Amino acid sequence: MNYVNLAKEFWDKGYLQLENFFDDALTDQCHKHILEHYGCHPEFFHEEEFLQKAATEVIPWFPQQEGVPTFDEGENDPRLKLLTEAILGEGWNSLYCMSMYSNPHTKGQAWHQDCEPEDATQFNMNRLMYTHDINTKTGGEVIVVPGSHKRGLITVGVVDEDFDDQVVFKPKQGTLLLLHGHIWHRVLPVNEHYRVSTNYRCVPKGVPANVTDICVYGNMRYRFETSSVVEDRTLNL
Repeated sequence: MNYVNLAKEFWDKGYLQLENFFDDALTDQCHKHILEHYGCHPEFFHEEEFLQKAATEVIPWFPQQEGVPTFDEGENDPRLKLLTEAILGEGWNSLYCMSMYSNPHTKGQAWHQDCEPEDATQFNMNRLMYTHDINTKTGGEVIVVPGSHKRGLITVGVVDEDFDDQVVFKPKQGTLLLLHGHIWHRVLPVNEHYRVSTNYRCVPKGVPANVTDICVYGNMRYRFETSSVVEDRTLNL
């Protein structure tokens, strides 16, 4: 694995997808824990205002905080650590492991940036592990706009608009998908099957752990700590 070339590709595009990165034994075990935690049709985690304005129906779970050691194995993969360091540099820090579950027939996630993009040095990186296949049957495909991590603030617009240069990903079980926190991305609606992904979030050295507290959408900025809209961006239309 050429970490230098992979890091260059990430910084050029704002994302990197590596299929068959995690083995089936690990992803099967993690997937089992995820389904056992959520059960059937779990309730939403966020406030109703967020669910409506963000068109985002994802339910988070933090397995490492509950002492589920299986997820440590993915995060501690030596290749993942070397790749992360090649991209972020020495002294980077892990934030948390967050599994994200979507019920069948839900909205997925609207266009957003994980953190405010005004300062290019202040960002997180998503390291997404997929424990089952995402395809047209399940729905929930990932869409990104290549290079948009360099464009600054996501444009004001409808939450599910299409961009001419967008790219659609259908990650398979075992795929690792890296996303820059400033890249414009969304998740398509989920069909008749649930959807799951697990995010090992991290930050470069010196970036505060709360960098993702404010998320930017095409219609708002939202602060998770206070569960409040801090800017209605539709007023700029």
